[in-house]
Amino acid sequence: MKRVLVTICIAALAALFGQRLLKLSEIALANREVPVKRLPNCHLLKNIDYGAEDFTILRDGLAIISTGLKYPGLPSFSDDPGKIYTLDLLDPRLTPVELTIKGDLDRDSFNPHGISIYIDETDKTIHLFVVNHPQHYTSQVEIFLFVEEDNTIVHLKTIKHDLLHSVNDIVAVGVESFYATNDHSYPSEVLHMLAVFLGLPWADVVYYSPEGVKAVGDGFLSANGINMSPDKRYLYVSAIMDHEIAVFEITKSKDLVHVKSVAVGSLCDNIEVDHVTGDIWLGCHPNGAKAAACDPKDPPGSEVIRIQDIHSEKPVVTQVYADDGSVLIGSSVAAPYEGKLLIGTVYHKALVCDLK
Repeated sequence: MKRVLVTICIAALAALFGQRLLKLSEIALANREVPVKRLPNCHLLKNIDYGAEDFTILRDGLAIISTGLKYPGLPSFSDDPGKIYTLDLLDPRLTPVELTIKGDLDRDSFNPHGISIYIDETDKTIHLFVVNHPQHYTSQVEIFLFVEEDNTIVHLKTIKHDLLHSVNDIVAVGVESFYATNDHSYPSEVLHMLAVFLGLPWADVVYYSPEGVKAVGDGFLSANGINMSPDKRYLYVSAIMDHEIAVFEITKSKDLVHVKSVAVGSLCDNIEVDHVTGDIWLGCHPNGAKAAACDPKDPPGSEVIRIQDIHSEKPVVTQVYADDGSVLIGSSVAAPYEGKLLIGTVYHKALVCDLK
């Protein structure tokens, strides 16, 4: 009888293991092949050779770009610290300019990930928020003052907290307050992968302010990109492993109420919002298995997706750009400005194309 029970238990565990492997393959979109869909007049940016994982575009067309991310499990082709660049999208030369970092920051361990800006309406100063991983599996948020006329960012403050344990992206809502996503359930990679394997949606969104810190949104296998609607009423979060963009309403107490989720059919990374139209722009990974394998003979592709009318009953989801990795590997962010589309990647190049 014991032998029968043991056999049944082994068979049940094997079936569970097999079922979870199939589920992980579905999550990774491992069998997905995306036909190439190019845009006119595309060219790679100079000086951006080790990724442009995230960027944000100011209303005057100046993009601020996070480069040089070193992330566990992904390739890194430079030992240099990460850098922050600006790119004037109205300048026909389209040449990125490295910003000088001033203030009390360990530049040697600077490893920037997601970024956001906050403009103080009282004096129009621009605060740059940067997710920083000075060591593997550590996260902190750096706040800088952006001084455009000097091409500098001045370090003001470092923020650490136990709830900010594996921060991926950030959206600033005050001079020292923000929402941030944790892409891991736990700081430990082993525990996080176990949670993903078992399908436990324990990654979350955290709200930070000097007055308090709290988890405000959960239910994610991995919470990735985050951004806010132009009217500041709604928060958008990429549920990357569910292939969805979650829409939350922000309450007066800064908590989040889930409104809806919009399927996008891809592993979408960072989120940018058109301040005029409210359209959502997404840099996505069409095949997560290729993104994880990083095989130079079969490189990960890139995909840009736009969501129009996200708050309507029938949002319009459109693929704007797709590449098989021959031009651009591992797109992570995209945004339009004045007829151009800027696309960044996790560890590869950055591309500018015409939208028409």
